Amino acid sequence: MSFFDEVDEPPRTEPRSTPRSGSRPGPRGRRPSGSGGGRRPPGAQQSIQVRRAVALGALLVVILLIALGVHSCQVSANNSALQDYTNKVSSLITQSNQNGAQVFSVLSTAASGSATTAQHNIDDALATAQNIYKDAQNNSVPGAMSTANGKLLFALRMRVDGLTSIASEIQPALANNSSAITQIAAENARFYTSDVVYKDYASPEIYSAMHNAGVRFAGLPAGQFVPNIVWMQPDYVATAFHTTLPGQAPAKIAPGLHGHQLNSVQVAGVTLQTGSTNAIPASPPPTFQLNFANTGTNNETDVVCKVTVTGTSVTGTATVGETFAGKNATCQVKLNSTPPTGTHTVTATIEKVPGEKNLNNNSLSFPVTFQ
Repeated sequence: MSFFDEVDEPPRTEPRSTPRSGSRPGPRGRRPSGSGGGRRPPGAQQSIQVRRAVALGALLVVILLIALGVHSCQVSANNSALQDYTNKVSSLITQSNQNGAQVFSVLSTAASGSATTAQHNIDDALATAQNIYKDAQNNSVPGAMSTANGKLLFALRMRVDGLTSIASEIQPALANNSSAITQIAAENARFYTSDVVYKDYASPEIYSAMHNAGVRFAGLPAGQFVPNIVWMQPDYVATAFHTTLPGQAPAKIAPGLHGHQLNSVQVAGVTLQTGSTNAIPASPPPTFQLNFANTGTNNETDVVCKVTVTGTSVTGTATVGETFAGKNATCQVKLNSTPPTGTHTVTATIEKVPGEKNLNNNSLSFPVTFQ
């Protein structure tokens, strides 16, 4: 190597400083609050907890409102079901009452017509009772009404059973068969029992269920199928059929005058005219009001009013429980079906009562165009 050649110096290494024995490292400085990381300040933590509490409270309020809404809907649906049920029951009982009035009108007038006509009318009443019972069976029944509905069905079933029996006994009874007459009286007692079941058991339970639910409603009809308890007496039935039972004394007719006079007939408040054609809507079947007077000197019971449409099977009857000597009376007679459209003669009659001799003023006839 030449004298003038430079020699590279070896790299220098810095000696590591070794900590002094026994010395501790200094404390680390806190990071600034905006640099991220580290624990949140107490104020921020409290704010988060408050927000969480508010959110939880809001959630509970929403859940409560939903629960109240669902409950309100359930209550509304239940009340609506109760209203629908009672409305249907009211309709069924009204129909059954009208059918009962028709039945006892037939029994009251059966002796004045043919046994075949009486049989046909009773068969019609039976079919109506069966339809009413079937409708009641198909009625939607809320749980609160289940017990009352069972009693209602029982009452309506008794009416069907009673009419079934009367349908098989009416013609023999009119032929003076004492056993048939007694059986009809027994079936009338069954009808009366159905009145008791409905009015004293079914109806109060329906009212109680509606009251407990806090639901107001218009109420229910009375449900009287039997017009008078005397129809449960075989002697009375025999007298109505113009016959007597063995050992029964003939009914005594009170001395003096007996009878009625038909003065006028109205439909929907309009008095019908005998000398000109009267226009009447055919549907629904019209109701005729017969205005008459007891022209005798005796009170009369079970007075029958009747309306017929000549040339058709359309008719209607109603019974007035009692009329008073020298006093006016009225009865409402609804036709049993819709009359055919066109012009017909309508005859209104107050049926003969026992002891009545003059029948010339008992009827009025009118030319009527049913529209």
